[in-house]
Amino acid sequence: MPSLPGRRTVAKYLVGGAAVAIFAACTAPAKPTPSNTAGSGSSPRPVAGVQGTTAAGPAADSAPLDATSDVGAAVAPVSPAEPWAPPGPGPVPSPGSPVHALKTKYSLSDPNSPWVLVNKHLPLHPLSYEPPDLVRPALPPGGGGESALLRTEAAAAAARMFEAAGAAGAAMTLLSSYRSYDTQVGLYGGYAAQTGRADADTKSARAGYSEHQTGLALDIGDASGFCSLNSCFAATPAAVWAAANCHLFGFIVRYQLGHDGVTGFYAEPWHLRYLGVELATAIVAQGFSSYEEFLGVEAAADYL
Repeated sequence: MPSLPGRRTVAKYLVGGAAVAIFAACTAPAKPTPSNTAGSGSSPRPVAGVQGTTAAGPAADSAPLDATSDVGAAVAPVSPAEPWAPPGPGPVPSPGSPVHALKTKYSLSDPNSPWVLVNKHLPLHPLSYEPPDLVRPALPPGGGGESALLRTEAAAAAARMFEAAGAAGAAMTLLSSYRSYDTQVGLYGGYAAQTGRADADTKSARAGYSEHQTGLALDIGDASGFCSLNSCFAATPAAVWAAANCHLFGFIVRYQLGHDGVTGFYAEPWHLRYLGVELATAIVAQGFSSYEEFLGVEAAADYL
């Protein structure tokens, strides 16, 4: 298994209109050709009783909501009322995996599902998927741009998590969250142009294969600014607190040390993935270090 690099390659993105260095999880497959306009279902839609949030799933109404709406830290997590139906063949947990003892509520292949599994073997369908309910949570440092957006349910949970971390003396900052297909294409293309496609694949996910494109993943920093997006970040108060507590808010540390042979990525203690409290807690309680191992699906160290 490859050794953990001292510093992963850093990609450029915008938070609050300023250029910020961040690790990319992105690439550019030959198809489909990304559109320059927002795709179907990309307009945020409001949820009754939750200010500044939108509904995830097919039951949402169509009234428009400004994507700059804030999600306050006190907002309770939003849970879809009904499971999503899989849009087609997708990964199925093995009969002996712990997820069957849980209750397989949601699809692992529908990109709108909070449980969607995205890795080097399992891209989003369609590759150019855009979440239907992106909002801007009230998380420091704030600012604009797509990289400050999350899906409604994840945004509400993140706001609560950041508040709890701050109260515990482990204040977090938001470095990056959503990245569109088009953004991923550009980021991966930059890596490939500099060092070649083979090397780019070891540092960055391809567009359509990135958890950031789901609107359910975010990269955190420590309020001190120390070791952001470096392996030493694991020792910061924010990272230590997140590793011990993020599941209580529905998140897991997605790429853990020593599991790149399963997940396809070196350790990223800053990369949190939203799955919901029930599933995230089950993964942690049962001692699993990767989503793939919990589900009992094949490892995805390399692209097919």
